[in-house]
This record gives sequence, C-alpha cells and structure tokens, in this order.
Amino acid sequence: MPSAHLSAFRSRAYRHYFPSAIFSTLGSWILRFLLGWSAWDLTHSATWVGATAGLMLAPALVLSPLFGIVSDRINPRNGQLLTVSAHAGLACVAGAAVYSGVFTLPVLLTIALALGVATSAHTPIRLALVPLLVPRESLPSAIGYSAIVFNTSRILGPALGAWLLHTASPAVAYVSGAALMLGALPFLVFIPDRIGERSTRARTGFFRELADGLRYTRAHSAMRLVLAFTLVNALLGRTVIELLPAVSGLLLDGNSATLAKLTACAGIGSIVGGLVVSRQGGSEPRLFRLMILSLALGALLVAVLGWFADVRAVSIVIGGISLITTIAGTSNQALAQLLVDEHFRGRVLSLWTMIAMGAPAAGAVVMGGLGDLFPLALVLTGFAMLALLAIGWLSRRAGQHSIP
Repeated sequence: MPSAHLSAFRSRAYRHYFPSAIFSTLGSWILRFLLGWSAWDLTHSATWVGATAGLMLAPALVLSPLFGIVSDRINPRNGQLLTVSAHAGLACVAGAAVYSGVFTLPVLLTIALALGVATSAHTPIRLALVPLLVPRESLPSAIGYSAIVFNTSRILGPALGAWLLHTASPAVAYVSGAALMLGALPFLVFIPDRIGERSTRARTGFFRELADGLRYTRAHSAMRLVLAFTLVNALLGRTVIELLPAVSGLLLDGNSATLAKLTACAGIGSIVGGLVVSRQGGSEPRLFRLMILSLALGALLVAVLGWFADVRAVSIVIGGISLITTIAGTSNQALAQLLVDEHFRGRVLSLWTMIAMGAPAAGAVVMGGLGDLFPLALVLTGFAMLALLAIGWLSRRAGQHSIP
C-alpha cells in the first residue's frame, strides 16, 4: 500500500538539522569557489585550476568506502560536528595564510587536498545521519530538501564569494565562509545525541567490513539495480551538466553570458527537481517508477538537445535535463536509503556516492572527447540511445525479479 507524503519538517530533529545543512553547504561552496579563484589568481593557468578541482574531488573516490565504514561505527551526528568543523578550520587557515602573505601555490594545493579528504568523510556520514532524523515515510522529503539546499548553495555560494572578493578582500571572503560553517554547529548540537547511538556489536577489521558491505550489495538484487540506474543517470544527464561550457561553445558559439544563462537554468531545474521528490512518500514502487520515467524522459531531452541552435530553446532543454536528472538522482538515493539494512548503510551509501560523483567525471571525458571528433548533436543522441537501451534492459531485469 503506497505511503502518504509526510514532510520531514514534522520531525523536530530534522528541523534542527536543516539550518545546519544550509549554513554548512553554503559555506562549503564559498570555500570551493574561493580555492578555484585563488588557483587562477596565483597562476593564471587552467592546468592548476583543474589540478585544484581534482584535488578537491579525487579523495572522495578513493576514501569514501573507508569513511562509509566509519559512519557505520560512530554516531553520525558527532561525525558531522567533526567534519563541518574541519571544513571551517581549513577556511580559517586559508584566510590566515592570505592575510599573512604566505598563501602560495603549495599551500593552496595542500588545503584543496585536505578539503577533499574532509568532504570524503562528510558525505557518507551525512547520508548516514539523515535517515535517523525522520520516519521512513519522510525520507524522500528529507532527501529532496537536501537536494534543494545543495543546488541553491551551488548557485548562491559562488555568487556570494565573488561579491565578498569585490567588496572586501580574499582573506575576509575565506573567513566569512568559515563563519557560515561554524554557524551550523549549534544546530547540530541541538540534535539529541541518542539519535545516532550505535549498537555495541563486535567489530572486525576495516577491510573485512568493506568486503562484507560489497558482499551484501552483490547479494541484494534491488540494491544492485538502484546502483546501476544511478550509473546511467550519472553518465547521461549529470555528464551533460558537467559539459555546459562545451554545450555553450559548440552548440551556440556562446560567451560567458551564454554559459551563465545555461548554468542558471540548470540550477533552477535542480531546485524544482528536489522539490518534486520532497513531496513523495516512502513507497518504494512509486519511487522506482518515478526514477525510471525520469531517466527515460531525460534521455529523450538529451537526444534532442543537440538539434537546437537557439539560446532560449537550449536553455529550456538544459533546465529540463537538470530537473529530470535531479528527480532521478534523488529518487534513487531515496531508494538506496529505504532498501539498505541499517547495519550496512554507510558502506552501501559510500558506493552510491562513488558512482554519483565519479561517473560524471568519466562521462565528461568520453563525451567531451567524442564531441571534439564528431558533431556534438550526434554524440548526445548516441549517448541518449545507449541510455534508453540500458534503462529498458534494467527495467526488464527489475520486472523479472519483481523489484520493487
């Protein structure tokens, strides 16, 4: 029987968590923007800007499974206090280094790498905490609101960082980002400590627990399918969003204003997509159907994207792709959260994080490389057709196993 929508805000613990998510996420995006800007300001080299971005991302691809084990062992509320504090500390270090005149390229790269490590710890711990704050029926609502916070901060964070650079100074901008993240801590403290208490079960070694998590995932047919659909979504819609500069240049011969318009449309689509999922209940069949329908519609939008050469039309399609991609991504995250056994939550969700974060990077390399060899319209259509075939095959597998 389908479960009715139940807002996450009916939970007192989630009402404490939500403002902390706003402050910490906005501060994190300001810090990421400032580090990228600093890389360009110090070197005027696209290579070093790319290297800085890579250092902020790469640790999550390597360390997320290990931190997934940690999140299964510790109280995730306390883990969030530590990881948010670490982000704030790194912003303070950057601000102090800029103010004292010792903010060199090696210092910047070190801070970027440390931020990548802190983020690889923060994400699986956050994913383990949210389901503990709300009843099962409210989990899609909580995940949808998290998507809204993330995508709104992705737009506002760089804008606020740029405004601080213009009106104040880099040191003030870094410290302001730290202040926002520190502002998240009191709200986390108000979450009752008992919510994240773990059972006192016998512990085995890290790699033994990692292997147990992989065996659990391999034996869980529904979870395997959710992760496979996550991969399809990451290689299609999310890859297109990562390639917006190429879409702007190759399809529209656009300038920075064109790219800004496409990025804004993508951000609006993501916010609306998160709002759609926030209105869903905890019914697994309903979420599964929503995910498949969204992926299929997203593939069709990607297929037609390359055949437009008008800024307005491309902007509308990009907004639609971003909306559909966010619905699919938040739906499959909600399914993963609903299906997983609590004992394995951190480990399984760390695999979800690796796929959701790593696949778009790989997809962007492949799609971008093909876009340099062939017309981008043909490349986009080809990716979309392959995605539709994968969606059809996976849906048939789900039906054969009566999933969900």
